[in-house]
Amino acid sequence: MTNFSGKTALVTGASRGIGRSTALALASGGAQVLVHYSTGEKEAIAVVDEIRKVGGKAESVCADLRAPDGPHMLARSVRSIVGSRLDILVANAGIAKGSTIEETTVEDFDALFAVNVRAPYFLLQQLLPVLGEGSSVILLSSLAAHASVGALSAYAATKGAIDTLVKHFAAALGDRGIRVNAIAPGVVPTDMSSFARTEGGQAFTLGIQALKRMAHPDDIGAAIAFLASDEARWITGDVLNVDGGSKL
Repeated sequence: MTNFSGKTALVTGASRGIGRSTALALASGGAQVLVHYSTGEKEAIAVVDEIRKVGGKAESVCADLRAPDGPHMLARSVRSIVGSRLDILVANAGIAKGSTIEETTVEDFDALFAVNVRAPYFLLQQLLPVLGEGSSVILLSSLAAHASVGALSAYAATKGAIDTLVKHFAAALGDRGIRVNAIAPGVVPTDMSSFARTEGGQAFTLGIQALKRMAHPDDIGAAIAFLASDEARWITGDVLNVDGGSKL
């Protein structure tokens, strides 16, 4: 088991899906985990309770990352809890909307970029004073950033932006000993991907994957925990595809 004993971690969007699995994976290794949520208070508290039941340390923190000041408010809450040191930042929170180019509205487009790009950018900015030597930052990319998957052009653009930010962040923060990477999941049946829970969606997914089973959030959470760990200490500026060999 990866050892995160004595480390502090923030996982955004951790009340369900990949974020929940990530929070549990980090906590199982001994990290104190801050479980961020926007609207899923009940679910976030359940994650905290699950961690505490087995002797782990966890707190829930709320912030609306659609709001321009949401990342700033979240950073203040985090710093009030962890003090002067945050070891792991997992910017997992995101939204998706499948729509054709013709159907996409300005409101949809702006909301996608607000949550998926602006929020992690300014959250990292606001948490830089408590990130330092040995800290690990992990952003969430997607298969859609480098392959056409359904009517997801606007969403895919946000994940393409994440791939670009990873390189710039890693180059800018390397002197401080901060590693920055991203995980690019394939199709995962979560609340954010209702398509993947349909019979047709599952048939499509299995058709583009080398590994013939549907992904589980734990598959992604485990990979995130690896990138956050000392075992990945020489990896930065990279995007790790965790997609079962999709669209090879």
